[in-house]
This record gives sequence, structure tokens and C-alpha cells, in this order.
Amino acid sequence: MTKKARILLADDHEIVRRGLRNLLEDRPEWTVCCEAADGREAVAHALRDKPDVVVMDISMPVMNGLEAARRIADKLPRTEILILTMHESKQLVHDVLASGARGYLLKSDAGKDLLAAVEALLEHKPFFSHKVSEVVLEGFLKGTGPEPARDELTPREREVVQLLAEGKSNKETASMLGISVKTVEAHRANIMRKMGFGSLSDLVRFAVREKMIEP
Repeated sequence: MTKKARILLADDHEIVRRGLRNLLEDRPEWTVCCEAADGREAVAHALRDKPDVVVMDISMPVMNGLEAARRIADKLPRTEILILTMHESKQLVHDVLASGARGYLLKSDAGKDLLAAVEALLEHKPFFSHKVSEVVLEGFLKGTGPEPARDELTPREREVVQLLAEGKSNKETASMLGISVKTVEAHRANIMRKMGFGSLSDLVRFAVREKMIEP
């Protein structure tokens, strides 16, 4: 018997995961091996179950899809990653590709393109929504690729930024990351200094701009 392709689904909305699962499991040769409701959980499941493809929303609590994609791609280079998002822009395309993901699908296109996207990734081919392909092609023809994202923060600092931007206290952040409150305070001070933030509002605006959280 041919081995079934194993897919990990990560989205913080259960109803979205259910809809995606129904679409994917319409293919008898595919199975959803696990689900995750946030990026940290997605990374843990991926490292444990080693799926063939990860289908992941970009906007999730605790750890966003881009950060989760970076970690999964680093540890599991043979696992392909499909990022789902409501937005398209040259910068976001750049950020998705830089994360190690090779699939970029607009949520508005998921109903008609999800199966084709997963098929392409299972063959280790990239996949972009039609609108996203136009954005990439336009940038190529004009010779204006996206500017590299300002990424001066370490992965741990990016985790701290997201949690603080979500409104978590230093104590809550420490508990969720398994580190001390003093360590969180040190990270927070380093982040404010490195990025030139004058207030928590600056940090939140940065997190929104970097697609770590939804505005």
C-alpha cells in the first residue's frame, strides 16, 4: 500500500481547521496527522510527527506562522510549508520565502487552490496564489524586489515581542516561554534599545507591521 501523505494543520480557529481538514481528506491518499492552534504548538507537533506538508496560518497567537515556519524549516528541511494569509504584498512574499516556506496561498483562494498547492509541495515544487504570482512577477519585471525586512532581533526576542504585543505581562511571558521574569525584563530592555522603541506602543506597532499580530 502506498504511504499516505501526512499533513499538519495550524490555525487558531477550529472552524477553519475543520474546513481545511475536510478539503484535504477528500483525497484518500492524504491524511491530517495533527492540528495546532498556535505557532509554538505547530513547531512541537512538526518536530514530533515530521509531516510531509505543514499548512499554516500566518497570524496565530503565542508564535506567528512566519516564526514557526522558520523553526520548522530549520529542523525539518524536507517538510514543505504552505502559508495561508489574507494579504498579499511584495514585502510579505519576501518574508514568507525568507522563512523557508515555499507555498503562499491567499485564504480567499483556499477553496479552489488548496489541493493544487499541497500537490505541488508534495512534489517539492513552490506554489503561489495567482494574485501573489502577479505581485512577484511585477516586482521582477520592474527590477524592484522587496526590501529585506528589518530583522535585528533573535528568535527569542521575536517571541517576547509577540507576547508583549498581545498584551501579556512580563510574568505571563516568562511562564509561557519557561524562563524567569528577570530574563524577560532583560530581553524587553534589549529589544527597546536595539529597535529604538520609546514605548510599548512602538513595540506593538512594530509587531503589527511585521505581521506578528493582527491590528
